[in-house]
Amino acid sequence: MDALIICIFKGMHWKRFRPWPIPVLIAAGIKFFSLFPHAVENYYSTGAYPLISRLLRLLFGWIPFSAGDMLYAAGFIYLVISLVRFFTQAFRLTLHRQYLLLSLKRTISIVLWVYIVFNLLWGLNYDRLPITEQMHLETVRYSKEDLKALLDLLVKRMNGIDSASREARKSLVSNDSLFRKSVQAYHALGRVEPALYYSNPSIKFSFYGYLTNYLGFSGYYNPFTGEAQVNTTIPRFIQPFTTSHEIGHQLGYAKEEEANFCGFLAAKSSPDPAFRYSVYVELYLYAASALYSLDSVAFIPYRESLKQPVRQDLRDLKAFYMKYRNPLEPVIHAMYGDYLKANRQPQGIDSYDEVVGLAIAYLRKYGAPAF
Repeated sequence: MDALIICIFKGMHWKRFRPWPIPVLIAAGIKFFSLFPHAVENYYSTGAYPLISRLLRLLFGWIPFSAGDMLYAAGFIYLVISLVRFFTQAFRLTLHRQYLLLSLKRTISIVLWVYIVFNLLWGLNYDRLPITEQMHLETVRYSKEDLKALLDLLVKRMNGIDSASREARKSLVSNDSLFRKSVQAYHALGRVEPALYYSNPSIKFSFYGYLTNYLGFSGYYNPFTGEAQVNTTIPRFIQPFTTSHEIGHQLGYAKEEEANFCGFLAAKSSPDPAFRYSVYVELYLYAASALYSLDSVAFIPYRESLKQPVRQDLRDLKAFYMKYRNPLEPVIHAMYGDYLKANRQPQGIDSYDEVVGLAIAYLRKYGAPAF
């Protein structure tokens, strides 16, 4: 094998690789620019990106299905065909140096251009200033008492609107209604936080809903088409928050805890109790997990104080995810966690949980009525 590699590199005609300096220099420039969060915030996240994102939503938002899902399918098919062709030639012992050089060049070129397009269309938002600076929130290490105060408030909110949310949930039976009310929630939020105003909607149901259940995802954002994909096979009562989370990504908040926080701000701003209930449930799950890890006994009273229908919703949600548990899910989560770590989220998959700290900071600043 070593001899083969040496032979390949000795026979390389480097003039064939002359186009490489262009994508290499662009990629290097993007990486260098990403090291300066203030510049990213001023020139990209609040400068170029809002124009880019609106253009993408105008281009693809009118299509009644997910163009991004079709793009992913095409990419997967291309990858499978390329691998089959490569291994077929390897099996037949017909691989030659020119083919290997061409394959190597094509692979590196594709990776470079995907990196460039991904970052220019959305990925640089990972390197922007934290949302806490934009909203002037002070985040400090929260205590067990902070968690208790948050959980106490969330339990009261969930119990208080349980009946109204169940009645309102009936109107979310269609995806069109769910997506329309999600846009309305952001319009309500935008009157208070102009930076979070959402225009030119592009929200789609995912073609891969059942597949993503096995992978452990309830939604995702496609940076190449600007579409927010929602897995509409998950329990309906949690879908309003999921949709609000993905819109947060569309608005340029790439980090998961920040998209969660945008989802919280939007859903709680909605006049629809089903939306407010959805975000209270989601926040409750994050806060309850945090308290349970600190003091499992202290968590019990909050669980017991939930109304029976609310507890049934939580049991149904747990049963839903248990139904799709499989050996592949932890592997996918680990890979996605590595991706998040590579994009300034050192907590990896646990980054979602950090919305608890943002919610506590928000509670400290604005008080319980703001919830």
